[in-house]
Amino acid sequence: MKQLLIDCEKMKNANTGLFTYCNELGNALLQQVHPDEQLNFYLPPKLGKHFGNKVGYLWQRSMHKLYLPHRRTYDIWHTTYQLSGYRSLRKGTKRVLTIHDLNFMHEDKTPGKRKMYLAHAQRNVNRADYITFISKFVGDDVLHYLDVGNKPCKVVYNGATVKEFPGFDQPCYRPQRPFLFTIGVVMPKKNFHTIPCLLQHNDTELIIAGTANNEAYKQRIMEEAKRYGAADRVKLLGAISEADKYWYLKNCRAFVFPSIAEGFGIPPIEAMHFGKPVFLSDKTSLPEVGGCLAYYFRHFEPAHMQQVFEEGMAHYVQQQPAGAIITHARQFSWERMAADYLEIYRSLY
Repeated sequence: MKQLLIDCEKMKNANTGLFTYCNELGNALLQQVHPDEQLNFYLPPKLGKHFGNKVGYLWQRSMHKLYLPHRRTYDIWHTTYQLSGYRSLRKGTKRVLTIHDLNFMHEDKTPGKRKMYLAHAQRNVNRADYITFISKFVGDDVLHYLDVGNKPCKVVYNGATVKEFPGFDQPCYRPQRPFLFTIGVVMPKKNFHTIPCLLQHNDTELIIAGTANNEAYKQRIMEEAKRYGAADRVKLLGAISEADKYWYLKNCRAFVFPSIAEGFGIPPIEAMHFGKPVFLSDKTSLPEVGGCLAYYFRHFEPAHMQQVFEEGMAHYVQQQPAGAIITHARQFSWERMAADYLEIYRSLY
């Protein structure tokens, strides 16, 4: 019996991209493993037996960064985060490392912090037997900043699906006007403060969903809203339910995601599942995700963003590309991602 362990330590933070990634990977693997393969999950104890009773569990402890005792010998240890401090100490365990991004090289970090994060990522690369990237952009970034030697590497795209709630019509906040929607952890790299300019000279609302613990950045967003006379039309909802997300994606006029640091970017693909016009920054991996069916902000001067939005919406109305947008989104599936990972695991047995 081959023993596979998936490091889901990052599921300690709900409502994040890493939680979604680990959760969807685990569930998709459960549907595809062979009878002679045993899945195990390294999880925070607070999640309990999150993946059911047919799998094994290794419960995360902070002390494991120094020493990780475990009785079972794992054939594969899949480290699902590039800066993870957890690893098997047993010889013979093959390690798969997934690198989601090197965003710290694109954010406003001090040279000292960049050096520290790069050194940590390099140590994990050195310990890995196989390295995966969630986009070609991330792969290029890694090859530029890190030394992978002759280790096998592969791009394995994330999936993106939205749970359907066809009869649901009670969102936590019901917009009073046509609205733009975006979702993500409300932090500077998401660049949400640039969006309120799109509400100038119209009667549109902006709905921003996602964990919002950065009070200073929330204030910056609202200051921009006041600047454009739209303070009463910008709503910061915080974390929302899957049903709420479904409703906002289904009913929004357009999805706007001007992030400046994304390893992949699941939310734009989720919006594209509904055939929505999607407006993205042209930074990092987002052009790879949106392809030729999204509209792009080349920079964030208000006049430019307004022009891109107006011309994009006019193009969307005239060309009606919803069908092509939906087809594009469907190529990103969690099932395909899990199949790619299983192929990699099996190549290391």
